[in-house]
Amino acid sequence: MNKDIIWRSPQGKVIACVEKNKVMRENLLEIQQLCQDALDDAVLMGCDEQQVLTVLGEMVAQLNSQHLPPED
Repeated sequence: MNKDIIWRSPQGKVIACVEKNKVMRENLLEIQQLCQDALDDAVLMGCDEQQVLTVLGEMVAQLNSQHLPPED
């Protein structure tokens, strides 16, 4: 995972808050580990790795925020 991601607001403004960037990094690491565990379990149970990756990608593509973005 790229640790040098520069997060931006919907208006393109850089999210410079150290704590916000730390939370984003931690969240992504958690998600990556959870997906890795699910993939490993699936493969051990005999599922096709590429199919699992496709399903995970489709799940992510269907996500929508349930919160309104903060106002500047």
